[in-house]
Amino acid sequence: MPEIRLNLITRDWVIIATERAKRPHELVTPKPAKTALPSYSPSCPFCAGNEERTPIECGRISDANGWKVRSVPNKFPALSTEGEPTMHLQGIYRSMEAVGVHEVLIEHPRHDLTTALLPVEDVVNIILLYRQRYQEISKDRRVKAIIIFKNHGERAGTSLEHPHSQIAATPVVPSQIRIRIEEAIRFFDDTGECLFCRSLQEELVANKRIVLNSEHFVAFIPYAALSPFHIWIFPRRHSSSFDEITDAEVFDLAFTLKTVLAKLYYGLNNPDYNYSIRSLPTDSFAKNYFHWYIAIVPRLGITAGFELGSGMYINPALPEESAKYLSELQIP
Repeated sequence: MPEIRLNLITRDWVIIATERAKRPHELVTPKPAKTALPSYSPSCPFCAGNEERTPIECGRISDANGWKVRSVPNKFPALSTEGEPTMHLQGIYRSMEAVGVHEVLIEHPRHDLTTALLPVEDVVNIILLYRQRYQEISKDRRVKAIIIFKNHGERAGTSLEHPHSQIAATPVVPSQIRIRIEEAIRFFDDTGECLFCRSLQEELVANKRIVLNSEHFVAFIPYAALSPFHIWIFPRRHSSSFDEITDAEVFDLAFTLKTVLAKLYYGLNNPDYNYSIRSLPTDSFAKNYFHWYIAIVPRLGITAGFELGSGMYINPALPEESAKYLSELQIP
């Protein structure tokens, strides 16, 4: 029989469609053959040598050979750095100026690489600049939430091939973050435990959905994964905000993130995906009820009428089988 599972962290009910479940390899998306990308594109503003085509950078990590990773203001930002986020009331309607930060983090000088294929030390640089920009942006009193995210592939919403991710800082706490915080507080009030820590403990004990286990992080597919191969990466150490990550954890996270994305790259034919870092709002301090983490969502299906009409998800892949497939996959 199909099964409906509850995701305690998101409070989403998910239909695990066992009657029409697909084997992991059946979810591989066929892709037309593409011409190999060049290592440098004269028309790409993110390639090394084309730095003058981007806005003045906000931060970089370099070595003796030049920059390794850069962060620049988004040329077409969704948020403006100018002004104040003043609330305007008109009857039942509410609005405010879209004040905040919107940056693009250029992940590598080369045009033809992706995180799954980068050396671990290059992924370390990406995470180090994530942390640096997060810490700097969080000083802006107008900012309430910082979202670090990556869109990989057309179905995930990317428009530029050069490897990059983005940082958006908003003057409000998005409802999705707010709901997770409210559920975490409720669980803590009921049990005295962090919901995320408890979930991680249960996953480690069950050992059915673990994709990768490292010294400081655990990558797993949630019990009620919202979609096929939906992966969470949790830090083992309780920490509520991403900017608290230590240098040792940065190196371990680089290894974990690169390895998980490489498993998707080789095991699912380089699928389009989104990942985001979910962290406590910037005006909150270290909390014993919230735990930052990374969510990776491969774009293997389509959100259709049932999902839009009900708010429930249908997952045609068994989380346990998906995790087994990825954990056993050997990266070339």
